[in-house]
Amino acid sequence: MSARYEVFVAKDSFKFNAAHFIAYHGFRERLHGHNYRVSVRIEGPVGGDGYVVDFGDIKRAAHEVCSRLNERVLVPMRSDVITIDVSGGQVNMVCEDGTRFSFPQADCVLLDIVHSSAEELAALLCLQLRDALPVLGERCVVGLEVGVAEAPNQEARYRIDL
Repeated sequence: MSARYEVFVAKDSFKFNAAHFIAYHGFRERLHGHNYRVSVRIEGPVGGDGYVVDFGDIKRAAHEVCSRLNERVLVPMRSDVITIDVSGGQVNMVCEDGTRFSFPQADCVLLDIVHSSAEELAALLCLQLRDALPVLGERCVVGLEVGVAEAPNQEARYRIDL
């Protein structure tokens, strides 16, 4: 029998408030916002110091990743139904239904995703946290999972094996 360890961290500081809308062929939500909450689960062996990963490392990385999205409009740069032009300090979006949005670029975060769904945000943040935590390799971590909640009891999770 083999033992497995997991650490789970979901702090009040792992949050971001952002505006977005989902668009796909034939559909566009109204622009709206969420008070997103992020959680992190890490699986791996316990090291000689008694840790899987130091909670302080996880908290610093998660806070950094969340702060990049806070108080921004989430712009899915790979959308297949929104034409996005970034120029002159503005982000201009034209949706498939003809709706136009224009925001100051400083108020936006340009994301390498197709949709600004909780699922795609969880995947994006998981990969960003992996990159922000080089200690994961040093600690022989085998799994990283990130949850993104749009509201209480409404959460998407994404997990990668390392």
